[in-house]
Amino acid sequence: MKYYEVIFKIQPVTQDARDILAAMAGEVGFETFEETEEGLKGYVQQTLFNQEALDQTIQYFPMEGTHILYNVVEAEDKDWNEQWEQEGFEPIIIDDGKMVIHDGRHLPEGQGSKVKGPLSIEIDAHLAFGTGTHETTRMICSTLLREPLKGKKLLDAGCGTGILGIAALKLGAKSVTAYDIDEWSSDNTRHNAVINQVDHRMTILCGDASLLDTISERFDYVVANINRNILLQDMERFRQVMAKDATLIMSGFYTEDIPLLEAKGQKMGLTLVSQREDHHWASIIMRT
Repeated sequence: MKYYEVIFKIQPVTQDARDILAAMAGEVGFETFEETEEGLKGYVQQTLFNQEALDQTIQYFPMEGTHILYNVVEAEDKDWNEQWEQEGFEPIIIDDGKMVIHDGRHLPEGQGSKVKGPLSIEIDAHLAFGTGTHETTRMICSTLLREPLKGKKLLDAGCGTGILGIAALKLGAKSVTAYDIDEWSSDNTRHNAVINQVDHRMTILCGDASLLDTISERFDYVVANINRNILLQDMERFRQVMAKDATLIMSGFYTEDIPLLEAKGQKMGLTLVSQREDHHWASIIMRT
């Protein structure tokens, strides 16, 4: 598999700027990163590299006064996920232990061979995004803990590792339909659903939001952790598959993006009922 190495120069370079750039680049196909003195090196499959999407991401970088330049070269042919796969991630604790996300190897202290917390989710660690390490994932997981999901049908748009749909099923949702444009992600969602023994209640598709045009089912909940521009593009399709009295939970954007998303939702009869923030990132709940 051929990769590009993209060398980012951040001016001025700060750890916050590195972290935000890595998260945003991860949403347009980048798989792993290395920190440098001047910024970051990012690695992306050549077949998935979308320069227009990357330029748009940089254009909307949320830290005022920060300038980002980059150079693209062909990377050495190797497995850029190997280090992440070998190292995994430390357990992520949501809402003071109400939910524990782990990789099956690194378990909360004192838990032994199995996690026995109120809600345990195991995510096979291939890519960092979608394990719960990112603020947007944590905020949606926390939101799901507070929602009356028992017996409900949920759509997980841009499912990544499947963590949000899996969490919903473990919280009592009746069924989940999940999709992602990336074949690796839809396959990984299926894999993680099996690990968590919820695959019999999960339908997993590969494609973009146009898949929703062919779905007659209506959902009580739609969750989407995607970048702002894709959310604005896909919200009308989310709305068309929402049941009466349904809820839309979204993240993957910044606090300053909320008015745009709220205005888009209002045009479709959706009302913003709450919002949360964590280190520049935001999540919102809208209801019909």
